[in-house]
Amino acid sequence: MVELRSLDDLKATMADRLKDHPEVFSVFSRAFFNTLETTTKSLSDGSTYVFTGDIPAMWLRDSSAQLHPYIRSASHLEDVAQIVKGLIRKQAEYILIDPYANAFNESPNGHGHTTDITTQSPWVWERKFELDSLCYPIRLCAEYIMATGDSSVLDDTVHRAFRVIVNVMKTEQHHDRDSMYRFVRMDGPKSDTLPFGTGTPTNFTGMVWSGFRPSDDACAFGYHIPGNMFASVVLRYMERMCNDYYHDTALATQARELSEEIDFGISTYGITYHPKYGRIYAYETDGFGNYNLMDDANVPSLLSIPYIGYRSIDDPLYQNTRRFILSEDNPYFYRGTFAEGVGSPHTPKGNVWPIGLIIQGMTTEDREERDQILASLLRTTGGTGLMHESFDPNNPNKFTRDWFAWANSLFGEFVLKWMAGK
Repeated sequence: MVELRSLDDLKATMADRLKDHPEVFSVFSRAFFNTLETTTKSLSDGSTYVFTGDIPAMWLRDSSAQLHPYIRSASHLEDVAQIVKGLIRKQAEYILIDPYANAFNESPNGHGHTTDITTQSPWVWERKFELDSLCYPIRLCAEYIMATGDSSVLDDTVHRAFRVIVNVMKTEQHHDRDSMYRFVRMDGPKSDTLPFGTGTPTNFTGMVWSGFRPSDDACAFGYHIPGNMFASVVLRYMERMCNDYYHDTALATQARELSEEIDFGISTYGITYHPKYGRIYAYETDGFGNYNLMDDANVPSLLSIPYIGYRSIDDPLYQNTRRFILSEDNPYFYRGTFAEGVGSPHTPKGNVWPIGLIIQGMTTEDREERDQILASLLRTTGGTGLMHESFDPNNPNKFTRDWFAWANSLFGEFVLKWMAGK
């Protein structure tokens, strides 16, 4: 694992800032630094490999989210900057190997789900096509540059990865007609495989098809609305980077037009009327008028709309959707003695996800709500002082995944926002 000279100084600074909240610092100090201390490898070629925790593979989504809270530190801590730059490079290399894969091995060792019926590579741990997996690396690039002013990360490898991302998204706008992507898993639950190997039929909407959700579960309908919202946002980041740094006006135009088409698809096909909440965003649709009304704790989610930058917190449509999500009308919202919040069909029924609670806290302007969420998170670590994938809200000692770096990093990000009062 990496050893940062600046890590102790950063901890000391946070200890001082949280001196009046020792219980917060106790969990923060373990969770916030978990990724740097336990899941990050600086490789000999200058790239960075960030595995997810108790699974020895690197997810494009998770690795981006794990390092996201450190980006501000990269502006004045060179060793942190090198780690983030190394991850940007590694992600671009992986996307060029297989843009349909969601998780990769450190080396071409053939580890992972090698019996899945899909195009295989020894570099690929798992080849579930998840639209958000192509979005997170774009956001990481853009936010690193905005934080540091260092555009040296935008090399030829990243440029080529940008082109591949746009081409894949354009292909998957017409998945049923143009896509060669297939995925079948012969063992495991039904949520681990695609019906017919290609997913259920979809109508053209302008949105981008996704085989799987950010939870790694198969989509019920092919257009995952939160993933498309994220894509609409990050393609605008790509447009600016292509114009300002690569001077590639053709690719910039493609990114802008694709963002506009996706946004049109969301507003035209991704909104439905609920008799209790009014107009709300659906979680998924097929473009034929079928909707999946739910939300899942994994980000991007509908709850995370302001967090990913698609709409503001006070947007009326978001607020309608939020009221639905944080109610028992959402089939994956659960209440218990110690907490209440959004869960996921990916974990045992009734379990609440810390990620869902944190995103709830990151998308409210109500200080009392944030304080309550922070208190819930502190009392549901199961005695470990760390965040987990999910926990039983009636018995937090029962949880899934005792080593889940994404949730730990996100908790640290939430505490920083909570401290700033924003």
